[in-house]
Amino acid sequence: MNRWFVRGLILCSVASLPATVNANTSVDRAREALAQQEGDGDTTRQLEEVFQAAEKNYSLQRSGSHSLVYSFDYSYTGDQRLDLAITDGSVRNIDVTPSATHTFTNAFSYDYGLFDNLTIGTRIPLVVKHDTQDDLTVSDVGDISFTARWQPIPYVPGRMSTTLFGSFVTKTGVSPYEIDVRRQLSTGSGYYTVSGGLSASKVLDPVVVFGSVSGSYNFKESDLEQVRGARLLTEVKPGWGLSGSAGFAYSLSYDISLSISAQLGFTNETILTFNNGEQAVARSQMTGFLNMSLGKRISDTTIVNTSLGIGLTEDAPDFSLGVSLPINFSGLRN
Repeated sequence: MNRWFVRGLILCSVASLPATVNANTSVDRAREALAQQEGDGDTTRQLEEVFQAAEKNYSLQRSGSHSLVYSFDYSYTGDQRLDLAITDGSVRNIDVTPSATHTFTNAFSYDYGLFDNLTIGTRIPLVVKHDTQDDLTVSDVGDISFTARWQPIPYVPGRMSTTLFGSFVTKTGVSPYEIDVRRQLSTGSGYYTVSGGLSASKVLDPVVVFGSVSGSYNFKESDLEQVRGARLLTEVKPGWGLSGSAGFAYSLSYDISLSISAQLGFTNETILTFNNGEQAVARSQMTGFLNMSLGKRISDTTIVNTSLGIGLTEDAPDFSLGVSLPINFSGLRN
């Protein structure tokens, strides 16, 4: 338990003792309670464990060890749609219709420690999406991703820990460029993506501060045949992206931790090419997100994390809710 919290409890207990209790005895008991007992975890190690559970991108698996985590996320995006009827250059009818998209994602993430300083992994998402405006629903696999995390310098207590990471995201989900946009929804991006970056963290007892920067490149998709109005979409050239995040994790006790982080991302404009040679440009986007996570240790090896995310910009989801927990079974034990 947090040492200052323990100290407060002890001081309260001492203050409530009868006046007849010997003062020296009270002081001795307080010192004994505050001393580190056998089996108590080291504060720095405890913070590292809490941090690794809350911010998985900054932790590595030991060589030959496995990790399987299940996570559930819900996000809500609300919007207003304008329905216009224009005749001879004049607006004849206008209607503002509220719409909302609900997205439920069940994901399984598997990590394997190839070496002590190199971890590889994969993430398989199962997506359910519902659009209230058009009353459309889809349930299918999302974009499966593969990741690698490498720690070039061994971790030294008291110093900053640095990790390099990279990922490859497939287009296994339902593509938004290969569906009937009036009758179907997508569960994936529709193109391949590669990304890489650097993350850093440092323990400042009883807080762990962390941050990361990354860049991504999205591959062009051609040979498309999607009907959009009177034209046929034949090619999509997605824009590149940059992102960064920073935050901290605070150990409230041996069993409970709190993590708060802010994320900011920029995606360059996307170019759509049609069969008649015309092009349309989707504007660049800036997304901001504030995420708060609470970790609860339910056993020596299991920490359950719940999170709340709040969108800070127009292009970000309005809010999201999530929960994640490790899955332990005999096939993955060391």
